Amino acid sequence: MERIGPIMLIEGPNKSSKVPYSRSLYLDCADKVLIDSGADPKSLLQIEKENGIQLIMNTHYHPDHTSHNYLFPNAEKLINPIEYETAQSIEGIARANGVYQEWGPKGVETWKQNLPSRWVKSLGQLTGTYEYEKEYNFSGIKVQFLHSPGHTSGLSCPYFPDLGVVFAGDYDMTSFGPWYNGTDGDIDDFIRSGKRLLELDANTYITGHQKGVFTKEEFAVAMETYLAIINQRDEKIERYVAQGLSFEELTSIGIFYPKRTLDNGILKTWERTGIRKHLHRLGLTVPELSRVYTNAK
Repeated sequence: MERIGPIMLIEGPNKSSKVPYSRSLYLDCADKVLIDSGADPKSLLQIEKENGIQLIMNTHYHPDHTSHNYLFPNAEKLINPIEYETAQSIEGIARANGVYQEWGPKGVETWKQNLPSRWVKSLGQLTGTYEYEKEYNFSGIKVQFLHSPGHTSGLSCPYFPDLGVVFAGDYDMTSFGPWYNGTDGDIDDFIRSGKRLLELDANTYITGHQKGVFTKEEFAVAMETYLAIINQRDEKIERYVAQGLSFEELTSIGIFYPKRTLDNGILKTWERTGIRKHLHRLGLTVPELSRVYTNAK
């Protein structure tokens, strides 16, 4: 288990490379704090057995960061103030992920049938919120939960100023590129937040998936490549729009996800919401684009 000072990195399978897992941080101190619960459950339970977990701080509500909250019924569980209300109901989550907006009430009912029960149970155990930007002190370990919207509207990135460490979470530098495909994501916010992370007085960046630990120099180089994927998506979509493709045709090509995976309901939903965001960003309209539920707000 890798350690950076008092911070222990707890991995998911295969270096936390894919949903439904992500990297968690454990603060090895008297306060027994876990940041995100997406790591391998056996590793988390071992930490609980050997050290204890009294407080879980979730950076955002996505399942790969919250799904193992339920394993620790006696721990206090907090999330950012923007997403606390969202996480209180399946309907709130459906709206934040575009399920309601794309498919309406019937689509939500279908989606509910495939939700992981452990995620629903884990969100149901959230007990409150923490404050953005406030300096928390856990047995001498100082951390600020920076508001870093873009991936979701409420995402926080924990920053340890005295250690020069940032948990960048889902600013993860993966080859997939930036993910802002829920209706609560935003492309321009994503870019701003990514750049803000680089402005911090930090020399170590920890991602929620794949590589894990970057120096500041490595993270800056990776960020440039990572954010460039947004422009590549813009260019691809512009090219297809110029060819006269309708919205339904555009969302069946595989801009974000491989075409072969678009029979998966939630991936199809995110493909559609992601493309809507780029069309809006580019000021483009295509046939059938207006076919979205008007009472979705």
